[in-house]
Amino acid sequence: MTRRELDFTFGFLLHDIARLMRKRFDQRARGLGLTRAQWQVLAHLARHEGINQVGLAEILEVEPITLGRLIDRMEEAGWVERRPHPSDRRARLLYLTAKAQPVFARMRALGEEVRGEALAGLSQAERDRLMATLIAIRGNLSDRGLAAGDDPPRSAADGARS
Repeated sequence: MTRRELDFTFGFLLHDIARLMRKRFDQRARGLGLTRAQWQVLAHLARHEGINQVGLAEILEVEPITLGRLIDRMEEAGWVERRPHPSDRRARLLYLTAKAQPVFARMRALGEEVRGEALAGLSQAERDRLMATLIAIRGNLSDRGLAAGDDPPRSAADGARS
């Protein structure tokens, strides 16, 4: 297979797009004062507030001990808090703090900017079709289809944000 042919394989292309989007987001997010690992924790925690550390580590595909150290630092900085589980006194649940809310709002705005750049030149119908196709592919490869808490786009206008 030639290099050009490799550049156009589905997996390579999808990986490259994801890499470029992360890179562009990183460039824009430098001023937030967070590492990539920290903004990933904030983003996933915002979608799954009240999750335990093991569950969040699974979502992030990192070892619980690695996430524990990261959460320790983020808790010390005032971004995240651990709260007692209502029925299991040994367990702690993770939540964003009020300090993290404006940063997360800015992260969402930056994400929308990057998505807008990535999808520039595509009609709304093309964006909707792309999202539906990607959701179907994810479902084909996952036992869970849509992740817990994922909602399909509510309207054509929302389809570009996903």
